Amino acid sequence: MSERASTPFHCPFCGETDLWPHEATHGSWECRACLRAFQLKSLGQISRVTKEAQA
Repeated sequence: MSERASTPFHCPFCGETDLWPHEATHGSWECRACLRAFQLKSLGQISRVTKEAQA
């Protein structure tokens, strides 16, 4: 499984699309519209267990 995070389409804080990689840290992005930095991380896949199967 790849540990690569996806490229975000918009800032989670302001919704703007003026995003750039932040420093050399993998998965870190900066929004030049609201001047915030954030990080994306993939947590992996989840199973498709239905509520009926859990009961």
